[in-house]
Amino acid sequence: MKLPDPPLLVITNRKMTSRPLMTVLAEALAGGCRWILVREKDLSHHDLVALTVEIINLARPYDAFVSVSSNVQATVAAQACGVHLPWGSDVQYARQMVGPMRWVGVSAHSLAEAEIAARAGADYITLSPIFATESKPNYGPALELQGLREVAHALTIPVIALAGITTENAADCLHAGAAGVAVMGTVMRAVDPFATVRQLVNVLRR
Repeated sequence: MKLPDPPLLVITNRKMTSRPLMTVLAEALAGGCRWILVREKDLSHHDLVALTVEIINLARPYDAFVSVSSNVQATVAAQACGVHLPWGSDVQYARQMVGPMRWVGVSAHSLAEAEIAARAGADYITLSPIFATESKPNYGPALELQGLREVAHALTIPVIALAGITTENAADCLHAGAAGVAVMGTVMRAVDPFATVRQLVNVLRR
């Protein structure tokens, strides 16, 4: 799997934003984001597909990738580039549904989970929580850079560092072996998503 350049995944959460989600994403794309994960689990299938198609159209001029969280059927219906599965999902079933050309990612929270996901055929994993964050309170203590390093060095598929990622520690995650980083609140809550993403991109490209 070839990650987008820059290796920055922006995860949506419209309930975190003080402005319309599409406005935030437009600024994030202008700032350099090239990979968006649509994570709006409370939406109906119809509304999720419609939102994903709208985001895909917004992202198209930037050649940015758009994935969908959890919903395999919505991924196919919207013709998104991939699906991201919660831990415990059937990776092989998802692969059969989305086909060989779309990405299948999996959320993992330990080395054991990461190895299981890789063996099941995941194209990449997100590993969390790397740092303490309000968005990931239920997955145990933060893995920190040492935990990230252990998982990244054990796997042959890309590991995306998630939770508590900021402009101050994003580069440290890459140095620890992460192939990329993922953010949600850092961008969704940002006063200036354009500037926040631009800063993250600059850090990741140093």
